[in-house]
Amino acid sequence: MSEPVPTPQTRRHSAWLTHNVKTLCGVSFLQDTASELLYPVLPIFLTTVLGAPPAAVGAIEGLAEGAAAVTKVAAGRLADRFPRRPLIATGYGLAALGKLLVALATVWPLVLVARVVDRLGKGLRSTPRDALLVDGIPNGQRGKVFGLHRAADTAGAVVGPLVGLALYEALDHHLRPLFWVAVVPAIASVALVAAVRDPRTHTTVDTGQPKPAHTPWRALPRPYWRVLTALTLFNLVNFPDALLLLRAHDLGLSTAGVVGAYAVYNASYAALSYPAGALSDRLSHPLVFAAGLLFFATGYLGLGLIHAPWLVFVVLPLYGGFNACTDGVGKAWISGLVPDHQQGTAQGLYQGAIGAAVLLAGLWAGLAWGADGHLPLLISGAVALALAAALPALTRARTATP
Repeated sequence: MSEPVPTPQTRRHSAWLTHNVKTLCGVSFLQDTASELLYPVLPIFLTTVLGAPPAAVGAIEGLAEGAAAVTKVAAGRLADRFPRRPLIATGYGLAALGKLLVALATVWPLVLVARVVDRLGKGLRSTPRDALLVDGIPNGQRGKVFGLHRAADTAGAVVGPLVGLALYEALDHHLRPLFWVAVVPAIASVALVAAVRDPRTHTTVDTGQPKPAHTPWRALPRPYWRVLTALTLFNLVNFPDALLLLRAHDLGLSTAGVVGAYAVYNASYAALSYPAGALSDRLSHPLVFAAGLLFFATGYLGLGLIHAPWLVFVVLPLYGGFNACTDGVGKAWISGLVPDHQQGTAQGLYQGAIGAAVLLAGLWAGLAWGADGHLPLLISGAVALALAAALPALTRARTATP
């Protein structure tokens, strides 16, 4: 029986699923498998093996995200002027190097260096990758693109912890061998970048647009700045997930329990990412993002109030809805506020500002953590509830025409 011939309508609906979307989904899956194999055990490794205080965990993750933030701003501008594939490949290469340094660490300051190198790679690759993902794709389908990419990325965050958990049990509860295993998929992701198709083959790119002012940010439209301000303010209470895992451990979960809970959280995140992105294309990005803030509040308030360890397995899957409704949706929202020739600059500044806010959040939450961390969790959850109610009104803006 012959296969049905695709109709023009079918081709139009699937036009967003380009070669680069599929390839970059594979790249991100491999890299996140590596990252998330070690991420859930890293806070435990830092505090129980290397003797780092809880404040150091928050500082390490906050400073790492801060390094990524600065790099994203610069990389965003470069992505609008130069070929994107070399930037993406270098970024994934630095991430692989960072994982190797974690495997070699014998004192916690070396983990700080490793995480900064890893996040510098993330900062260098993220904005050119995101700009390439939506290259030639209409605004009304970008939520699906980012949603599918986040789903693939987060599927790695399910596989990684499960592989790590199996190896942790098989290797008699030794943590360090897991970090060596994580280097393998990290290197594989770098190799797969070679399959990415970059339409830009020249050292510099003529966009056909008027040359920008000395500071290209000045050319970004006012609605973009309004959305950027609101989302950056929220991330001042969005501290690194490493502290949430530390809270789960403080509640009484074993190392294996923490890894298992993290895998369940990421399974929820992965399963909801594409539906949330597609829904944001049909409804509105602000509405779906505000729903994500409600999931955030549920997760943070829940972790701050519960006392039974098993409830972590209830709260963290709900928290997975936060990233599903905000990560890809936020990028799609931003991409629709600026024309195509400003995509890299706009994404870089947005992601850089978010990273800087997370840096500050990690620092203040780590310092205020106390014995069990419930106070910063309750503060952040309450702020998210208030912002969820105000966000649609604060960020009303028309979508720019690319």
